[in-house]
Amino acid sequence: MGQKNPQKRAAELRAYCSAHLKHEQRYDDRGLYRIFYYDCPPLAKTVYHPLLKRGIDFRHSDTYSWTNTFFEELKKQRKVALRLGELSDAYASYEISASALKDICSGAKTINDLKESDFSISFQQKGVDMRIGLDIASLAYKKQIDQIILIAGDSDFVPAAKLARREGIDFILDPMWATIKDNLFEHIDGLMSQWKRKAPNDTAKDAAQTEAK
Repeated sequence: MGQKNPQKRAAELRAYCSAHLKHEQRYDDRGLYRIFYYDCPPLAKTVYHPLLKRGIDFRHSDTYSWTNTFFEELKKQRKVALRLGELSDAYASYEISASALKDICSGAKTINDLKESDFSISFQQKGVDMRIGLDIASLAYKKQIDQIILIAGDSDFVPAAKLARREGIDFILDPMWATIKDNLFEHIDGLMSQWKRKAPNDTAKDAAQTEAK
């Protein structure tokens, strides 16, 4: 969400992905096949908050409204495919943060010292990783593309990346400058980020893309 409305976020997403196409001059003639965006619907139920001692109806939250509007904006974007998994909300609940729990156990805090910010909603997403894997496999087997750029920060993509590479697909990972595990480098063909880093000695070079191979 942040401070931008859904329309600006959707345009920002498309611009970010398009920046990858312009990265290497040797690929001046390459085009975009499609942008796949993976997510889950927002939480749409009432969940009891143990500190507030009342239920919170997420259907009336700003996040619920913003997310649905954002998805509608993505559907309107050319060359963008929205892939939604399922939200496993049967056991959705508020959980106390690890730091707050530690403070209580150590005696640094009491129950009366807890704040609303010490709790966060917990639920599970289902089907997102499966959809990513199926799409990558389909694109690779049908030879519809020659390069995949995955914007992600975890290692769940490894099986799909290995399959794509076996089919001759150039597989690039964009973790948006997040640190990735060393053993992931053997499963990708390159590492680059278009996200501009803000560092104490930020320079144009700091914001430039880097490649692992």
